[in-house]
Amino acid sequence: MAYDRYLAICNPLRYMLIMNKTMCIWLAAASWSISFMNALPHTVLMSRLSYCGSHTINHFFCDITALMKLSCSSTHVIETITYIVGALVGVIPFLLIITSYIMIISTVLKIRSSDGRYKAFSTCGSHITVVILFYGMICSTYMRPTSMYSIDANKLSSLLYIAVSPLCNPIIYSLKNEDFKRILRKATNRV
Repeated sequence: MAYDRYLAICNPLRYMLIMNKTMCIWLAAASWSISFMNALPHTVLMSRLSYCGSHTINHFFCDITALMKLSCSSTHVIETITYIVGALVGVIPFLLIITSYIMIISTVLKIRSSDGRYKAFSTCGSHITVVILFYGMICSTYMRPTSMYSIDANKLSSLLYIAVSPLCNPIIYSLKNEDFKRILRKATNRV
C-alpha cells in the first residue's frame, strides 16, 4: 500500500502504467511467499524441541514465545533466528515504507495549493497510522529478549496486534470518507 501511495503521489502520470493487474498479483504473491518463508524456519525448529512438564500453552493462540517457555530444550537458536528473520521480514519492509513516506512528504510539500497538500496527506495519513500501530505492536511483542518476557504482557500485546489493530482499520480508513464524517458529526451533535 505504501508503494501504491508513493506511485499515486510521486508518479501520478505513470501510476496506471506501473500499478496494473500484473503488478498487483506480483505484489500479493511476493507478500504471501515471504510470509510462508518467514513461518517455515520457526515451524521446523519448534517441532524439534523437547517439551517436558505441562503441555498446556498459557496463551490464547499457539504463539512461538509461549511454546519456547514450555520447552526444556535450549531455545537460543530459535531466539536468534527470530531476531534475524524479524530484521529481514519486519524491519526492512518498515524502513522501505518509511522511505516511501519520506519521498511522498517531500513531493507533497512541493504542491502549491493547500487543498492539494491536504488531500495528499489525508490519503496517506490513515495508512501510516495503521503501519505504526501494527509494527509498533509486533516489535514490542517479538523483538525483545526472553529475559524480558512476561506471559501476561505478551498476551496483551498479541491481542493488540491480532485484534485491536485490524478492528481499528475500518475506523481509521473511514475517517477519510466525507459521508462517514457527516454521519459522525450528526451523531455526536445529538448526544
